[in-house]
Amino acid sequence: MVRPRGTTSTGRHRIEMSLRPDKNSRQVTFSKRRAGLFKKCSELSILCGARVAVVVFSEAGNVFALGSPSMEAVLHLHDGAPVPAADVDDREVLEEMFRAREATAEQVARMNSIGDKVVKAQRGRRYWWEADVEALGEAELPEFARALGRLRANVRRHADRLLP
Repeated sequence: MVRPRGTTSTGRHRIEMSLRPDKNSRQVTFSKRRAGLFKKCSELSILCGARVAVVVFSEAGNVFALGSPSMEAVLHLHDGAPVPAADVDDREVLEEMFRAREATAEQVARMNSIGDKVVKAQRGRRYWWEADVEALGEAELPEFARALGRLRANVRRHADRLLP
């Protein structure tokens, strides 16, 4: 590949492992490598379920840390001290979120089913509120009644705006 200035790209190549002589170059390398290290540690934690703790000290004395599930939880496990209840495991929280997602998916499926039945009951009619109520089941009637109530409230508000 040729760059716009006519020089060729060096691409990805192996670099010599030695201390960078230029301070700016050293800082840029530190920032990029630190980000890559944290990304790899995060991936290891997610993919393998490993508990990971990484602490990096920069040349300037700054501290950068990454912990999964948290730094305190990993350090407490290493010390043998009991883990605080909040940091025990995120698995329970994830399972609860998964159950909530499944319940929401079931509710969406139920609402889609109700909508399909209302559409079938509406066939041959011009408006949805003219649907054949006899064709609707017990599960669809309360939703249909709420929709009619909302329609009635909307009509009433619109009429109130039109009347002086």
